[in-house]
Amino acid sequence: MATYHIDQTDQKILSFLVKNARMPFLEIARECGVSGAAIHQRVKRLEANGVITGSRLLVKPQALGLNVCAFISISLSEANKYPEVVANLKKIPEIVECHFVTGKYGILAKAYCLDNDHLMEILLNTIQKIPYIQSTETMISLDEAIERQVWVKDFKNVSYSSRQ
Repeated sequence: MATYHIDQTDQKILSFLVKNARMPFLEIARECGVSGAAIHQRVKRLEANGVITGSRLLVKPQALGLNVCAFISISLSEANKYPEVVANLKKIPEIVECHFVTGKYGILAKAYCLDNDHLMEILLNTIQKIPYIQSTETMISLDEAIERQVWVKDFKNVSYSSRQ
């Protein structure tokens, strides 16, 4: 397992990229007081060490007609079947996140659907038919009050161990 030390310049670079992944390296370089080439090298090193895992374009689900955001708690009949259940959940395009969690339920999934009928169809005809899913409990989000990427702060002596 490799360990990568994240210094203050790396943290500054990350804070800019988290806010705007399309920010030009030269602009970041000016803000950090280093060359554009140095920023490019540091970003490549952050990627190579698994600190940065990619960048992506974010689309508002509502712009595509996906007006229902639901969190689905899933109880498993056999906890060791988690990988098999997740493999089946990955096949459902409406599910955008899936977490193995502590507590009463083993899995917490986030899904976007067109409407409540679509959500009910996904729950009854897809999710609840997956082997080893014992039960589900669904919560519908009424409002997303906070939407942001990971918080980047000036931590002292931060090291990151990648699982490569």
